[in-house]
Amino acid sequence: MSSTPAAPPAVRPRRVVTDRRGGRSRSPYDSFNLGDHVGDDAADVAANRSRVARELSVPEDRLVWMSQVHGTGVAIVDGPPSGPVPDTDALVTATPGLVLCVLVADCVPVLLAEHDTGVVAAVHAGREGVRRGVLPAALSTMASLGARARHVTALLGPAVCGACYEVPEHMQADVARVAPSAAVPTRRGTPGLDLRAGVEEILRRAGIPEVVQDPRCTVEDPHLFSHRRDGVTGRQAGIVWLG
Repeated sequence: MSSTPAAPPAVRPRRVVTDRRGGRSRSPYDSFNLGDHVGDDAADVAANRSRVARELSVPEDRLVWMSQVHGTGVAIVDGPPSGPVPDTDALVTATPGLVLCVLVADCVPVLLAEHDTGVVAAVHAGREGVRRGVLPAALSTMASLGARARHVTALLGPAVCGACYEVPEHMQADVARVAPSAAVPTRRGTPGLDLRAGVEEILRRAGIPEVVQDPRCTVEDPHLFSHRRDGVTGRQAGIVWLG
């Protein structure tokens, strides 16, 4: 009597968004700052990043960080890098055990996962990245590893909301050319940008059926870092990996 071998179980992508509580950094980075480029004490940042690894139960060298430049650079990672991946705003992997991290303090952390193939991505989607096409670039790279858009799910982490994100009219128009739904009025009635709405529009247009938004506004929530609110401040992280 013969039997058909069972298909291997689908991998389980996991996603986490940190906030500013519970770390070691001192004011104005207090306290769980994960950004190593904002002027915080390097030992405090290292301790905070070590805590991330402990909380996720992964080796610290499996955390993959980026040197983000508000561009469209995408890097495929298949092993632990020796340091932050330079000049990159999206990380993609199909390697279990690698933990992709995106740093934000008003921009949108976009955490993408394709449950069948296990391809995951962490994308830094700020105004310039959205305008220049970082999301299509990341999706194209995921597709090159076998991901199919109809099986991709997305989590959009906390970001500045449209009511708080006032921009000059020409900047609003630049983003609206790519994602019309991003153009909104602020609570003062001035030109604003709802980046999460724009990101969701781009993802759904690409065929992604499930997009979940964390509704928190970084400017309004004191438990989140916000460069727009505070100027000198820390960074929280959006994190995605294969469980």
